[in-house]
Amino acid sequence: QVHLVESGGGLVQAGGSLTLSCAASGSFWTLNAMAWYRQFPGKQRDLVARIFSGGTTDYRGSAKGRFTISRDVAKNTVYLQMNSLKPEDTAVYFCNALDGTSTAYWGQGIQVTVSS
Repeated sequence: QVHLVESGGGLVQAGGSLTLSCAASGSFWTLNAMAWYRQFPGKQRDLVARIFSGGTTDYRGSAKGRFTISRDVAKNTVYLQMNSLKPEDTAVYFCNALDGTSTAYWGQGIQVTVSS
């Protein structure tokens, strides 16, 4: 079992920056990848960025060039640095982890609001 706790969300003005953190506890050594998803009201969760156990990263959509996913292995924490934020980035952001059995774990979600 893996437990994920997100932090760092909040309100920011357009053009600003925000860093989300996701701390993993439990059997974190079994994880193959960790990722950030976001969910707009009434929509499904979409992948924003992902980092694999070997360090390879993957970005989707508008996150490319503006967001950076990174990790601190010693702290079992993954970060999402978000720059040049736009009002359309407003969403609930979820931390996700995938273990070697393809079991997915989710954090509780954290609100990010970008004001124009």
